[in-house]
Amino acid sequence: MAQLVKKTLSEIFKGFSKFTYGERLDLLNEAEVLSKQEINYLKQGGLQDVKLAEKFVENVIGYFQLPLGVATNFNIDSRDYVIPMAVEETSIIAAASKTAKWVRECGSIRTETIGNNIIGQIQFAKIKNFENFQRHLLQQKNFLIELANREVAFGLVARGGGVTDIQIRHLDRGDGDIMAIVHIYMNPCDAMGANVINQVCEYLKEPIEQFTGEKVTMCILSNLVDSKLTRAIVTIDNIEAELAEKIEEASRFAELDPYRAATNNKGVLNGIDPILIATGNDWRAVEAGVHAYAARDGQYRSITKWRKVGNQLIGIFEAPVIVGTVGGVTTLHPSAKLAMKMLGVESANHLARVAAAVGLVQNLGALRALTTVGIIEGHMKLHIKNLSLGAGATELEMPAMVKKLEEILSLRKRISLSNAVEVLKDLRETNH
Repeated sequence: MAQLVKKTLSEIFKGFSKFTYGERLDLLNEAEVLSKQEINYLKQGGLQDVKLAEKFVENVIGYFQLPLGVATNFNIDSRDYVIPMAVEETSIIAAASKTAKWVRECGSIRTETIGNNIIGQIQFAKIKNFENFQRHLLQQKNFLIELANREVAFGLVARGGGVTDIQIRHLDRGDGDIMAIVHIYMNPCDAMGANVINQVCEYLKEPIEQFTGEKVTMCILSNLVDSKLTRAIVTIDNIEAELAEKIEEASRFAELDPYRAATNNKGVLNGIDPILIATGNDWRAVEAGVHAYAARDGQYRSITKWRKVGNQLIGIFEAPVIVGTVGGVTTLHPSAKLAMKMLGVESANHLARVAAAVGLVQNLGALRALTTVGIIEGHMKLHIKNLSLGAGATELEMPAMVKKLEEILSLRKRISLSNAVEVLKDLRETNH
């Protein structure tokens, strides 16, 4: 079944955006991406009662639903994907699909994972003697790793993971005292690992205090996981030299200027966050890690880099993308399970690589638009329906509204809600 999907996705999803809602669902069923039962679930609007929500959060009053769409045309590491994206912003899915088609026809996407370990931190706010502290702790390092794996992380150990290393850092407080930080490194396998690494740190608190004679202040995981990075590389072959040079200059802008880098990285996360939300992953943790990694040398910079190399344009994304495919919302929420099935990923690393690839492609689409037609034309053209709805247009009035607003956008190169209100008023006066 999976082999059939791989062979037919590009054909089945040709012109996908032009089909009706029902036709799109039928195509997903035809491609064996979703079953009829799952399609019925979507048609019925997803979850209707709050029983599951009561298990996730406190003081439940209902659900807040985001539109769930699919980005098409993605071929990552020589495999076709349908990318589920839960997002409210116009043009993200369209831009991702359009740019993925360009990459598919003219280049390639490759991904890899660098490292396996997440990080837990044990803080000692003030220590008497750092050298003694470090010596006593390192003497017990192997014992502490074995203890943590035996008593807390044994489930991960059985799957090939667990605590792998302990390292010690010191920070100058600026008040004459020294702060010590113990880093616990752990391979979480296919879990995000936040709960387990926090438990490990809490468990090791008492024995470390006994061995060192120092007092622990707090224990918590770190979302800056520079010990486990995800890399995606997009290559465009035989690209027009002028376009490649413009994209490279746009990239250099974001690499050097933090004001531009913030917007550039938001654009990258436009591709990543919707996948994480759709699959029930902690997108806030990923965002925190990405932004911290972007500022790791003391200045906030772009997490992507584009260069013209000969007749190729090569782009690289590299940052921590710590996700999970087991546990929590990912395996409990039916919409998240449905999204995971659509993706067909086999591991947490696999999911992270796909998300990174989509983020990099999203970045490429934005840079291409910014350096050619500008960001307004494409984004606002897709935003016209939202403006029409905001003005109060009915379903019957929408085609005429959209046509007239597109004419205004083409002529003036800008458009606003007030334009939509005026067009609707004129339309209704003409019809009466």
